[in-house]
Amino acid sequence: MDISDLLDCKCQTRNFSKFIPLVMNSHKHNTSPISTLSFSSHYKYSLFATSLDLKRQRFTSPLLLIFLFLCLSFATSMAVSDSDSDSGPVVQTTPLVTFLQRVQLTALRSYSKKPDPKFYIDLSLKLPHDLSTAESAFDDLTTGSRDLSVPVEKLEKFVHEYFDDAGKDLVHHEPEDFVSDPTEFLLNVENDQVREWAREVHCLWRTLSCRVSDSVIESPDRHTLLPLPEPVIIPGSRFREVYYWDSYWVIKGLLTSKMFTTAKGLVTNLMSLVETYGYALNGARAYYTNRSQPPLLSSMVYEIYNVTKDEELVRKAIPVLLKEYEFWNSGKHKVVIRDASGNDHILSRYYAMWNMPRPESSVFDQESASRFSSTLEKQRFHRDIATAAESGCDFSTRWMRHPPNFTTMATTSVVPVDLNVFLLKMELDIAFMMEIAGDRKGSERFVKASEARKKAFETVFWNEKAAQWLDYWLSSNGDEPETWKAENQNNNVFASNFAPIWISSFHSDENLVKKVVKALANSGLIAPAGILTSLTNSGQQWDAPNGWAPQQELIVTGLARSGLKE
Repeated sequence: MDISDLLDCKCQTRNFSKFIPLVMNSHKHNTSPISTLSFSSHYKYSLFATSLDLKRQRFTSPLLLIFLFLCLSFATSMAVSDSDSDSGPVVQTTPLVTFLQRVQLTALRSYSKKPDPKFYIDLSLKLPHDLSTAESAFDDLTTGSRDLSVPVEKLEKFVHEYFDDAGKDLVHHEPEDFVSDPTEFLLNVENDQVREWAREVHCLWRTLSCRVSDSVIESPDRHTLLPLPEPVIIPGSRFREVYYWDSYWVIKGLLTSKMFTTAKGLVTNLMSLVETYGYALNGARAYYTNRSQPPLLSSMVYEIYNVTKDEELVRKAIPVLLKEYEFWNSGKHKVVIRDASGNDHILSRYYAMWNMPRPESSVFDQESASRFSSTLEKQRFHRDIATAAESGCDFSTRWMRHPPNFTTMATTSVVPVDLNVFLLKMELDIAFMMEIAGDRKGSERFVKASEARKKAFETVFWNEKAAQWLDYWLSSNGDEPETWKAENQNNNVFASNFAPIWISSFHSDENLVKKVVKALANSGLIAPAGILTSLTNSGQQWDAPNGWAPQQELIVTGLARSGLKE
């Protein structure tokens, strides 16, 4: 870049810190969809109204030189000031979510017994009020309050007057494919007590089946719940929306209950989110648009096809899955690890597009970040917390630099074994589906991609001494390739270290499985009721003494499919 390029340049509003290095090194802007999400507006510096060929003309005016100097000084000062803040991608939330965070904070300050913060962020505006009238009334309510608290009865009156209760924007849906007594699978359960329990679980489908209300579809700006085209299965209790990776196991249950239409509807909903946002959201709420969750959409389609042989679903899914695959393998999610021979291995990490307190847990996040003094430290911490939420394993010592210190959360610096297991599975699934759709070249391309990722597992994750696959800590921010170092493997024992056994190319290797089975048996993770999440009792959900259903299923299924008696 020469001086003439400086006279008419565009600088990304959140990227001023890169301005001077960009001038000196002629680096190109990263124009991937991920990197530009928060860079939609630009400042344009046109230093001169008239066209000047500076390569031929001399600067004859001192004023011109002074003006140019001031402009460069301004750019430099912007670069310095922006270094104090996180410049990563941020997907902005809605005005309603922003306002509900204020209501949430006031509620938490007003009640002696702390209410559920998620309740307030799930409220929807009550007709005939609009957001501006609700904001005005709230300003009147909180005027004069030093700590943002108000008398509880006044707050409750305000909430009742201006909002419908959380969950009211979902209405019950009677699934058309529900059968009250599914004898076909129940007869396979030999134990009488377990069979009756299975019947009760099956009947929960009716309780958990809902559809988004018409008001959400007609006036989405009045709700934090997102519109979806098909009925949904919700987790229940305080979770009044669809969640991404939960849906994989929901669908496996629905297929067992022969509820194929409902299962396909869940996939249709998730595909609609990918088509709208470019990725499947953590959950179907406006405050979840800044992150995804473990990518299991291809596995859902694969499971449904294996039972129903629905080729039309496969053909509809392929372009959506390609879109999701691009999301996880580009921008901030993509990392490159170089081995000792100079070969590059492409893997992926979790990386939330958010650097503020999560709206559904904003007070908790603010309190957790209070020990940090600088804006940059707080923003990085908030991003790492949101990224842990994207992993589905929130929270765990697995993401901490110095466990069990919660403030050392550094999820964006971890290349996780299990995320790359899911992406390897996605590559194999897409190859399989493309073969069904008649796209042989596309199928071969994804087979090669899966082989390259499997090679990366062997090079980056596998530890022969431990006979486990270990998460890898990045030495830098992950934007540039970095050389593999043995000391960067996380040697702590987690259930996720054994997740690759779920994949056929691993559990079909008899010698490998024998090593892994021995390592699992000696790991300390095997408890009377199943597999522990970790060996550290940190007080976090995804640590000992807890075990979680997804990890049990991945490991047990992989071991069972190996065919080895051990």
